[in-house]
Amino acid sequence: MSLAHVLLTSLIEKPSTGIDLARRFDRSMGFFWNATHQQIYRELSGMQEKKWISTLEQPDSSSRKKTYQVEALGRIELADWMVKQSPPAQLREELMVRLRAEAQLGGKSLLPELERHLRLHQQKLKTYQTIFAKDFADGHNHNRTQFIHKMILQLGIDLEIGWISWLEMLIPQLKIFDEQE
Repeated sequence: MSLAHVLLTSLIEKPSTGIDLARRFDRSMGFFWNATHQQIYRELSGMQEKKWISTLEQPDSSSRKKTYQVEALGRIELADWMVKQSPPAQLREELMVRLRAEAQLGGKSLLPELERHLRLHQQKLKTYQTIFAKDFADGHNHNRTQFIHKMILQLGIDLEIGWISWLEMLIPQLKIFDEQE
């Protein structure tokens, strides 16, 4: 997957200025795909060159803001990409490598980092739960699009619960081992 596909998806949902797209990205797609605002603007420029997107005319032509929209070539690209097969995501987590390194080298230095990760996962879980309560409080699946958005958010919630559960098992046991030495 590329950033271009993420941005095409966001722009199909709603034509946006670069800054609005970056802000929306931070509040939605950014939960599972990281990109800086600079990367987003660079990608928008490349997508425009490929004629995947264009800009809408602004009523106030003196404004420097460009509102981007997806063109036919962009829809074709997204549709082609959408039906391609991809392997399940592989966990690439630096913390796991650090933990294995500490298991070999010793030093007991990762406990504060593990506790920090626990707090970060707890915060992200609260964020996801707040969004879920706001967007899906009525419990009904009104349409396919809303159901898909709900299920993506549910997966995020489940993953955070899994991380929290794992860290809550790991941290106390490491403390017990540390006390025994």
